[in-house]
Amino acid sequence: MDSPVEIPFKSFIQLKPEESTAIYLQLVFEFIKAIQTGFLPEGTKLPGTRILCKVLSVNRNTLIKAFQDLESQGWIETLPNKGTFILSQQKSKAEFTISKEQNSSKDNIGFSFQRSTILESPIEISNLPYQFNDGMPDLRLVQTDVLARLYVSKLKRRKTSKTYEQIELRSHSNFKTHFSNYLNLTRGIRISTSNLLTTSSHEIALYLVTKVLIVPGDKVVVASPGYYMSNMTLTNTGAQIISIPVNEDGIDTKRLKEICETTKIRVLYLTSNYHYPTTISLSAKKRIEVLELANQYGFVILEDDYDFEFHYDNNPVLPLAAFDSNQKVVYIGSFGKSLPSGFSYGFVAAPAEFIKELEKHQNILEPRIDVIKEQVLTEWITEGEVHRLSKKNKKIYKERRDYFVSILNEKLKGKIKFKVPPRGLAIWVEWLDHFNLVQFQKECSKQGLFLPKTILYQTKNLTATRLGFGNLEKEEMEKAVSILSECLAIIIN
Repeated sequence: MDSPVEIPFKSFIQLKPEESTAIYLQLVFEFIKAIQTGFLPEGTKLPGTRILCKVLSVNRNTLIKAFQDLESQGWIETLPNKGTFILSQQKSKAEFTISKEQNSSKDNIGFSFQRSTILESPIEISNLPYQFNDGMPDLRLVQTDVLARLYVSKLKRRKTSKTYEQIELRSHSNFKTHFSNYLNLTRGIRISTSNLLTTSSHEIALYLVTKVLIVPGDKVVVASPGYYMSNMTLTNTGAQIISIPVNEDGIDTKRLKEICETTKIRVLYLTSNYHYPTTISLSAKKRIEVLELANQYGFVILEDDYDFEFHYDNNPVLPLAAFDSNQKVVYIGSFGKSLPSGFSYGFVAAPAEFIKELEKHQNILEPRIDVIKEQVLTEWITEGEVHRLSKKNKKIYKERRDYFVSILNEKLKGKIKFKVPPRGLAIWVEWLDHFNLVQFQKECSKQGLFLPKTILYQTKNLTATRLGFGNLEKEEMEKAVSILSECLAIIIN
């Protein structure tokens, strides 16, 4: 944005005077949440306190007290004669001790508890007829009938003299064998069952890995812009987050090396094949550099391959884990995103000793195995149904991607720039005109199109949107992009 005053603070700084929590603490919480979710990116210059207290309708002394708190925790930095700026390399622990005043509740529930300023969900729900998301599949394409028949057939054949524990152990072992073979075949990694942990979701897999891998104070490098959910998970461990920029061929490896030369890095979190949100793939040269840097400086590469299933070329780029000869990569991913809710999986591929430690923590979060679900998916894998479904879906989504690209070029020519991604269900669109994305979102909402805040990216030098096309049919795409075009004309004129 041209000026910090143009930042729509009131759209994401929500103060509630009626609550018992002090206003200055509410300000602290709201600013931290805005930084974590990307509404206030690194380097953003804040207005002066006199201007900002008028915008937010708060007392100046209250605002100064909140800023002092934020600066002491490392969220902002005040430079003499220059102003106050947002930081990304937070010096504070992710969750600090909550005071008695913070613990109090307007409902007076009878006990105190810690409140997280990090894990506030930014997810929004809308009933508008047209909606963009950040790249989710179309649930209308799910083959629920096939899965239902398999599930019912497994339930009917469940009578046996064996104990549940015996069935569970055998079923899970069989599933891991077939699933590890499937990963070796499709993703080029070389693992056995001892190198594999399966979880009920990708989010659980990431949570378990960060819990075991990171302790408070560890330095974790992430790309900027990045994925708000993974950043929340990483920050919640107490890690100090260090962000590095993303170039046209992936993360800035020169900057990564500079950081490694002065700072002990514990983890590099990386979406190498399909960077979120920009959809950029890490180049072959940089892949080698990242692996060499990990070996040289001793940090762990946490490679998140969240969207491997949706690639549209015959020779997909393999993950870093496929070339990791020094066991520096912990590889997490998802499986079955096109399947009904409850049938998808998350997984971790890593050295066997690390997997054993993860299993200890998983036994608390997920103590029982869904035997029937695993048997159904094992059958899908062994009979090749997973490959057939993947091939069918990729054809559909490739057609949708190509049509979406043609609509963008037709209706927004000269207004945007983007690259056609070779995989995934979203396109990273950079707007050539400079305008307020929050105002744009509101204008689109008036015409029936929902743009969640999580897909909007705006800094002083960037106005961009991550537009998911996977959930839209052709007519829906046409209408949605038409609304974008109409609203853009209203905003910039």
